Amino acid sequence: MDRTRLPPHPPAARSPAWPFGLLVALCCFTTLPLLFAMAPGRPALSDVWRQMGIRVTVSYDDQKESSEPNKAPPPESSRDVLLGGLLSPDIAEPSCLSRYKSSLYRKRPSPHSPSPYLVSRLRKYEALHRRCGPGTLAYDKSLSQLSASPHSLRLVECSYLVWTPPSSASGSPDHLGDRMLSLSSAFLYALLTHRVLLAHLTDDMAGLFCDPFPGASSWELPTNGFPLMRDLTGLHRGSARSYGNLHAVVFGADTTAGKNASQLLPSYAYAHLERDYQVPDQRFFCDADQAVLARVNWLVLRSDQYFAPGLFLVPRFEDELRWMFPAPDTVFHHVARYLFHPSNSVWDLVVRYHASYMARFHHKIGVQIADVLWNPVSTEEYIEQIAACTSQEKILPEVVDPDAAVAATSSSTAVVVSAAQPQFADWLNSMYPGHATVTGEAVSVLRLSVGKQHPQNVKALAEMFLQSFCDAQVVSGWSAAVYVSHGFAGVRPWMLLPPRNGSPPCVRTASTEPCFHAPPSYECRAEKSGGDLGAVLRHVRRCEDVTDGIKLFHC
Repeated sequence: MDRTRLPPHPPAARSPAWPFGLLVALCCFTTLPLLFAMAPGRPALSDVWRQMGIRVTVSYDDQKESSEPNKAPPPESSRDVLLGGLLSPDIAEPSCLSRYKSSLYRKRPSPHSPSPYLVSRLRKYEALHRRCGPGTLAYDKSLSQLSASPHSLRLVECSYLVWTPPSSASGSPDHLGDRMLSLSSAFLYALLTHRVLLAHLTDDMAGLFCDPFPGASSWELPTNGFPLMRDLTGLHRGSARSYGNLHAVVFGADTTAGKNASQLLPSYAYAHLERDYQVPDQRFFCDADQAVLARVNWLVLRSDQYFAPGLFLVPRFEDELRWMFPAPDTVFHHVARYLFHPSNSVWDLVVRYHASYMARFHHKIGVQIADVLWNPVSTEEYIEQIAACTSQEKILPEVVDPDAAVAATSSSTAVVVSAAQPQFADWLNSMYPGHATVTGEAVSVLRLSVGKQHPQNVKALAEMFLQSFCDAQVVSGWSAAVYVSHGFAGVRPWMLLPPRNGSPPCVRTASTEPCFHAPPSYECRAEKSGGDLGAVLRHVRRCEDVTDGIKLFHC
């Protein structure tokens, strides 16, 4: 915030009424933004501050970083390991080393600071989880009423959101990436609806993450004795408890949008938000339907998508989201850094690989090429695109004749390659060893692989974090693992686009946000604007890599 310098002048005599005048001024200063934000049309909070003469800036230091790759980073001792209050200090460091150490492996602190309101909401959620999480009296009471009549459900103290993972086959980084994107969206929804998040962590996710919430109560759903365990494995689109069916019952029986819905609601409902969802389930993103779901104490949710942008379509969430995220393109960056901390065993793997291969380099460039079945781009085309992109955007130094006189520098660059096909690393390797570069710096190529002896999800998580330590990234589209890596780092990558006539080899993405691949085709408010989501929310735009997808950005 800039403070205007006033010309010096003698202090005026204070009248007896000056304290009252100061109080009035302070009240106006603090309440006017809220009044503006809640007014019809709801301008962005940054616009409100500008109208009041206060300059608001959003820093994108990743742009400056790419032009100053060898500038010395700030010392670790000056780093804020609690990330501007995003993390609570109430978790002991030895129990989760990554929580306090992972940010130190990035060259510079994140340019995106969490808002004070988001920090406050996280502390309130942690208090809610301690009061209502597994092992508490409130949890036991709510659990016992899962099979009770709808009337008695109004008496329980706490409401719950049970996240259960998508049923897609495992075996790729995107399998875990999809789950992390979905789980981060579910946690945001829990924040907005004051629900306690319980994560159904299946066997292939066991031991991957530290518990993110301080206190004795875990975020993990206790499977022993949970009455819905048998139901969780069988839930699908069209299930009897799905919200699509619940909507037909509630709204079909009562045209006043749920006026007497409490008499019709079951003990739990299922929100099906996977890619195959259809219009009845897509009404999850409508305001009237959220009013109905607010009366359901237990809500089970399954999704294989980053559906957080869809929550911005719900009017009842709009003001809360704007206060939590004044810059909408930082949602995943903040939520992921709060929620996902590799367990000590996974973190040890990350640290050992980094120390052995990456630590000695001054500058690190990540190259992530996802193996997506429906991707029409061949390996050869990707290689051509990477060459054109890194040259055009000055991401990697160009190779010169080995006999040319080039002054060597002490700077060194690592190209960290994540790809199922070895051809990408082999091609980059053939470019640099033994060849001088125009900048005089040495370039080495690392094919990121943490070892075959580890479970697939352990390797996937370790590689996502190692990629997030890179200073710049060149990536393919469609990949959840790619989204997670640059989302952690808070860096906008250069994305390789499907080759078309006249199209550039890559573009800098509009934000660090993941893409919501399958947004609802039925949008409650967009129908008044001809179905154009951009006419409803100016901070939502189409994704660079998915034609029908949407993502958040800061306008």
